[in-house]
Amino acid sequence: MRARTRQGLSSSTRRRHDGRRRRAVSAAVAVAVGVMTLGALAPPSVSAAASADAVQRSLNGLVRDEGVPAALASVQGRDGRTRTYTAGVGDLTTGSKVPRDGQVRIGSNTKAFTAVVVLQLVGEGKIGLDTMVDTYLPGLVRGDGIDGSHITVRELLQHTSGLPDYTNYLGDDVRYYAPRELLDTALRHPADFAPGKSWKYSNTNYVLAGLIVQKVTGRPLAEEMDRRIIKRIGLRHTYFPAPGDANIREPHPHGYLRDAADGPLRDITEIDPSWGWAAGQLISTDSDLNRFFTALLAGRLLPAAQLAQMRTTVPAEATFGPGARYGLGLVSRPLPCGGLSWGHGGSFPGYETRGGATDDGRVAHVAVTTQLTDEAPRRNLEGAVDTALCR
Repeated sequence: MRARTRQGLSSSTRRRHDGRRRRAVSAAVAVAVGVMTLGALAPPSVSAAASADAVQRSLNGLVRDEGVPAALASVQGRDGRTRTYTAGVGDLTTGSKVPRDGQVRIGSNTKAFTAVVVLQLVGEGKIGLDTMVDTYLPGLVRGDGIDGSHITVRELLQHTSGLPDYTNYLGDDVRYYAPRELLDTALRHPADFAPGKSWKYSNTNYVLAGLIVQKVTGRPLAEEMDRRIIKRIGLRHTYFPAPGDANIREPHPHGYLRDAADGPLRDITEIDPSWGWAAGQLISTDSDLNRFFTALLAGRLLPAAQLAQMRTTVPAEATFGPGARYGLGLVSRPLPCGGLSWGHGGSFPGYETRGGATDDGRVAHVAVTTQLTDEAPRRNLEGAVDTALCR
């Protein structure tokens, strides 16, 4: 999700949402640990060889210039060789090292996984992209200017439904949210526009997509993701947290939150992620994200027809930056060295991830351990990805 937004459950809309989510989380967390300013935190020392690496320099710069406690990256070149990188510290309280390729909350990268499951079901003839939501969830989607009999599945996946974003309206209570509760929160507010008439990023679209998956398959979304994607391509460090599971299972850097721009960092690693659900609940690693997007572009997850639909895009610069376009749970961005990268990106309290893959086999993901609420730091994070893909 881009915030309690969520490119990043990542535009002026996302930044506003991010600030609201950050305030809500900090108000709800009764005990915050690991409070520390970054004034005394210096980038880790690196060898002369490592310091000459542009990717390492970009991660060091994120720690030094943007005040992130830690940065992690995994980069794979056309030759298939993988390099992993770290900078900063994994825990501000203990000063422990950043676990190499550690697990993080990947926020709205989850949307790409949800879209793949929906498109697999399209390929199986169980869902129609241009079929109305009411066909699968009759009478469920109703509100001020909202009618599920006029919204297609494609419009959900491409953010052209006009549905309001529930993350704008969640209160300070950080707790378990059922998917229907998230949807009902959105439906208490008017539509942003008529279906198909504009584009606006809304996490509500993917909650509905997840509900459609469950209705059509008769199984939980988490099980379908695990069976159809995670196990199928061997994502050994990716999982959908169970209800009530606020932990991160494997070695991970701690995630942090600022109450204010000049305030201390608070440890927000343990948090109930259910408010993200199909829009932003997954936990993964940079290398697993690389494996996922590589497999996706290579046609290992979708038939050619459905992959082509996923890569059919509309302008999305307001949210994802200059030249960005949004497909069906997939974002394309122009690279400074030419061509496009394909990925998504995500934000979640304590973590931010960006990355992408190219059609010629390059792939990279970078994660940092606090949300970046200003445009310039986010562009610098995306610049680190560009450096990795173009080096």
